[in-house]
Amino acid sequence: MSKVIEIRNITRDFPLGQEIVKVLKGIDLEIERGEYVAFMGPSGSGKSTLMNLLGCLDTPTSGTYILNGKDVSQMSDDELAEIRNKEIGFVFQTFNLLPRTTALDNVALPMVYAGYSKAERTERAEEVLTNVGLADRMDHKPNQLSGGQRQRVAVGRALVNHPSIILADEPTGNLDSKTSVEIMKLFNEIHKAGNTVILVTHEEEIAEHAHRIIRLKDGRVEKDEKKESIS
Repeated sequence: MSKVIEIRNITRDFPLGQEIVKVLKGIDLEIERGEYVAFMGPSGSGKSTLMNLLGCLDTPTSGTYILNGKDVSQMSDDELAEIRNKEIGFVFQTFNLLPRTTALDNVALPMVYAGYSKAERTERAEEVLTNVGLADRMDHKPNQLSGGQRQRVAVGRALVNHPSIILADEPTGNLDSKTSVEIMKLFNEIHKAGNTVILVTHEEEIAEHAHRIIRLKDGRVEKDEKKESIS
C-alpha cells in the first residue's frame, strides 16, 4: 500500500495577545491509501487544528506534510486551494450547501473550479447522487431535503472530484441517531469502494466504524490503535 498522508513533527502555534499557544506539539503520522481512520480527543486536544492542516485549510508552524507525494507544508494559499479542490473531499457537520442551488449543482460545484465542461459535470454529479441514494432528488434544493438527505448531497460533493482523501468533521453532529446510522453506512460503503476516509468525532460509536482510531490529547498523539479484525 502507498502512503497518502505522511506527517513529520508537525507543530501549530497560535498567538493569543502577548502569548503563544502551542496547539499541536510535534505530531508524526502516516496514513495509507484506502485506510479508514477516526481522530478522537476532548475539546482542546488539537483534533480540529490537525483536521484543518490535513485538509490544507491551514499550514503548520513547523514540520512537514506530504499529501499524495506532494509537500504541502510550504505551499501558498492559491496552491493550497488547488490541492484542496483536487485531492480532498470535505464533509462538514453543517452540510455547507448553497441554499438556492439544486442538489445536482451543489454536487457539481467542485468540478466547476476544476475546469470540467457542463456536460462532464452533469454526468458525474448524476452518477454520484445515484451512488449516495438520491437519484430521485437531484433537482431538489436543500430546504426541500431532510437533514440526512442534505448530508448525502454533501458526501456526494466530497466524492465528485475523485479525491485522495475524504475528510469528515463530525459528519453526524446535526443528525438524529437513526439518520446517523444511515450516514455511517454510507461512509462504510465509500470506504469499501476504495476511498481513504478520515473522520473527526467525539462520539465513540461513530469512531467505532473506522478501522483505526487515533486519540489526541494536549496536542499530541496519545494512542493509535488499529483493529485486529476488519469485518
